[in-house]
Amino acid sequence: MNSEFDTSQPIYLQLQQRICRQIVRGELKPGDKLPAVRQMAAQVGVNPNTMQRVYAGLEQEGIVSVRRGEGSFVTEDAGRVAQLHEQLKDEHIAGFVADMGEMGFTADEIIAGVQTYIKTLNKGSGR
Repeated sequence: MNSEFDTSQPIYLQLQQRICRQIVRGELKPGDKLPAVRQMAAQVGVNPNTMQRVYAGLEQEGIVSVRRGEGSFVTEDAGRVAQLHEQLKDEHIAGFVADMGEMGFTADEIIAGVQTYIKTLNKGSGR
């Protein structure tokens, strides 16, 4: 994990988001064991208390489960993982649309731009 953080958002939230993205991308799979709090804190360069807060937040959201004496694990609830996938998609789309709107683009211009962009991607990949 890259240990550079955005100063506009709390570090623990950024770390929660990183782990969620890893789950959605399939880098962390349902049932995978997460590194111990101290080990993960050392990897990303934060205080263990911050990492504990990250894990606690993920547990509270049902993304991670803690097994006493064994550690923290990515949820095996496929429905929760699918929900997380949709949640991240919606958040990114909302941010993108808001940014485009602030620049003065209309909904039709945004849609046309996305469609053109996707067509260009598909041509480049041979789809």
